[in-house]
Formats: sequence, structure tokens, C-alpha cells
Amino acid sequence: MLTLLVFLSLIYGLEGADVVLSCSLIEEGGGMGGMMGGSMFKRTPSTLVFRDLVGNADLSPELVTPYNPPETPNADDLIFELMLPTIQIPNADLLLHADCNEQEVVCEISRYVPRDADLDSLPAHFIGSVQLDGGGISLTLVLQTLHSETTLSHTQPLVQSTLNLTLSQAGTLLTEVVFVVFSRVPSIVAPIGSDVLLDCGFRQKVSVPGQEVALEWRLQHRGNGRKILDMKAREEETDTAPELFVDREGTSAEADLLVRDGNASLTMQRLKVTDEGTYICTVGSGEFQTQQIVQLHITQPPDVTLSEEKLIFQDSTPQKLSCHCQRYYPLDVQVEWFSQAPSAEEPVSLTKESSLSSHRQHSDGTYSLSSYLTLRPDEHPAGTVVTCRVSHFALETPRDVSLTAEKTEPRKAFWTVILMLAISVVFLYQAFRGAEN
Repeated sequence: MLTLLVFLSLIYGLEGADVVLSCSLIEEGGGMGGMMGGSMFKRTPSTLVFRDLVGNADLSPELVTPYNPPETPNADDLIFELMLPTIQIPNADLLLHADCNEQEVVCEISRYVPRDADLDSLPAHFIGSVQLDGGGISLTLVLQTLHSETTLSHTQPLVQSTLNLTLSQAGTLLTEVVFVVFSRVPSIVAPIGSDVLLDCGFRQKVSVPGQEVALEWRLQHRGNGRKILDMKAREEETDTAPELFVDREGTSAEADLLVRDGNASLTMQRLKVTDEGTYICTVGSGEFQTQQIVQLHITQPPDVTLSEEKLIFQDSTPQKLSCHCQRYYPLDVQVEWFSQAPSAEEPVSLTKESSLSSHRQHSDGTYSLSSYLTLRPDEHPAGTVVTCRVSHFALETPRDVSLTAEKTEPRKAFWTVILMLAISVVFLYQAFRGAEN
């Protein structure tokens, strides 16, 4: 995991807070992986500096440390300095407060080639992926290099050793954000049958009137992928339906919100287990195209019942009790048994004495399972509470179902048999008497 630091912007004398991320520059490398015919990626430590990302009206100067570039610029340093933001980044304050919320940030940067461009063209472009670990804002940024002031001076420009690009006098690579695709909720948990909104949006520095915006949503799950929605729209086409392909009933995106507000979110109705998976939101506009990933987790809490309504022993005969967990998702469920005698202060675990059935999968993708426990009257006197406790991802707290052992009743089967025999003897006797007469 990578750490995040927050600094107060002092160099430019502006009321804004800088956010500085420890990142990795990802490049295709050689080594043993390349020699054996595979592909190997090389990671180089780097730094990403957001200049004046958010205002610091709520920050005390004593709580932040001024960020200053290295006193001695080094051609080996990789510092991507994002100048004053030309694009508003939604929920940027979440990055600012990540440390206070004990969230770590994952940051990766790699080369990016816009449409109809080549790798050696200038300005150079990079793509940066910034994610808050454990949920929160997720960003995919297209960075474009800026003209360095060193090229206007008489000093020899400093060239970055890895990228072969001219650095600023401070030894940083000056860049700006020209395109960003984001998700404010990159991971969603929703129950079966509900409706859900998969959040995705984009911003761009330059928007050409009438320029086409392309949106694609794909679902990847267990090695299989398929296109859910494909849309192409233009802002000027107010009376013309956009090009649209939808592969799932009850799925939609708003064309006017896409081109007007950069809202690329996907609405899905009546969720099923088969809707679970990784959703890839890809947005393209002009020369730029990139994507965001949204994880959708489907849940269904189990319906928990016991096989008996009462726990009444017949003499010393053991009694089998079943705990049924029905129609839950995902698969993993935990079943525990406890017994608490009337005089006991704490319950006693009986889980080791129980057994489990195999999982049964239903046509809707949900599962069922049963747990069995054999109880003996001498170990569970009247007043003993027997509890089946079920834990599952869809339950905020474990669900308990309980029975209380009642007073043991004497066995009636023996006397029932004697009575039936007596009735039979009387019946046969009467029958023979009638036959003799």
C-alpha cells in the first residue's frame, strides 16, 4: 500500500491545499519474464503532486506542512506536478482527508497514447490511476505535459533520465489533467430484486460543441465478459435518439446527462445473482478514452428456521433437531449451536457435535443448507435453551433461533400397543361367539 501526505500550497501564494501521493511508474520491462517469452512490468517509485486540489478553508495551517520541491533537482527523480486544476475533480476532499480516515491510497502512472497520436509525439501523455483503499473516490486521469520554463531560459535544461522529458527548474515534470473518468462509489453491495445505480462520470479540459461522446459498460465475471450497454451521443442531437445498444432488460443510461453533465452512470433494475461482477465504464470523447471499474456484489440474507416448534423428550430417547438456512447469497454461511441450562451464566457451544448437509443451489442462484444436532434429555433438562446461530455476509448481526426444553413426557407407545391388543382380543372373541351362534 502507498501512503498519502497533505501539504499547504505556499509556492504560488494561493488558498489551496496540495495533495502529494507516493506512486509507481509502470513500464513494460525485460528481465527473466521477457526472456522466457512472457511480459514483465517494471515499477519505479514516483510522486504525484496535485497543486491546490481543494480549498483549505477548513484546514488550520498548523495541521499541514508546506511542500517544497527538492533543493537540488535530480534527473533520476520522478515527480509529476499537476498544476492548477483546469478540471474540477469530484469529491477531491476525500483524498485530502484520507490519512485522518485511516485510508491508504493506491497510485499508479503509466504512458498513454491518445487517439491518432504516437508514443514519441509532444506533448507527452500519461494515465494515472488513484484509488482509495477500502472504498471512496476512484480516478483515472489523463495527464498532459506542459512547456517547461527551463526551455525559455539560458540554463541547460534538466532531462528526466527514465522518461527523457525536460523537467522544470525545480526538477519536476509539469503536467495538467486534460481528461478524467471517475467513480464516487467504486464498490456496491445490493440485495436481489433491488434497483442500483453504478456511479461513473467524466470531465474534460476542452469540450468541442457537437463532439461525440461514447459510453460503454461491460460486465466481467468469472472469466466471461459481455457488453451491457453501448451509447453514442452528441449535445446538439436534442431531438434525435442517440445510438444505443442494451443487452440487459431494465438497464439504462441518460444520453442528455452524459453529454451535458458528464454523467455516465448506469441504472439497473430488479437485480439477479447473475448481475454480480466487475463492471467497466469506458468513456471516450475526442482524442481521449479511458475507464473506471465498479464492483457489484449481490447479497441475500438467509431465512433461518428450526425443524421443531417444541423440544419435548420422550423418556430417555435422543431427539434430532435441524436448523435450516434457506435462499441466501453469497455461498459462505456459518452455523453454530449453543445450549444454556437454567442455572448457567454462559451458554455452551455444541457446534462440534453438529453436522452439515451439502449446499443446495436453486434456479435463481441462491443456496440452502441444513445443520443437524442430536440432543439427549439427560444433558438438557427442562428449561435449557438451545440456540442455532447463523452468520452471513448479508446479515449485519448473526441471526438466532431458539427452543426451550420442556418437561420430559413418559413414553406412551407401550400402553398404546397393549390397548390395541386388548381391543383386538375382544373383537376376535366377539367374532368367534357370533360364529358359534
